[in-house]
Amino acid sequence: MRLLYIVSKGMNDPTLASVPLHIAANGSLEVGQDVSVVLVGEATDLVIGDNAQLLEGVGVPPARELLSKLKEHEVPVYV
Repeated sequence: MRLLYIVSKGMNDPTLASVPLHIAANGSLEVGQDVSVVLVGEATDLVIGDNAQLLEGVGVPPARELLSKLKEHEVPVYV
């Protein structure tokens, strides 16, 4: 199954920004699904400076760990 996760929240809502990344990295990849991620709207702020390194939501792993796992599995991330 191919899945596209769309992230639209950014630094102002770290939990909602992290949830789709978490589901993609620790859900879909774990069961062998083909995953892609698109950053839109406020989520495009994650590629500015070290924002992705600083983003930490409640109840989910830090964005830096999630993005690292996506990169490790060569998941395309579109902006």
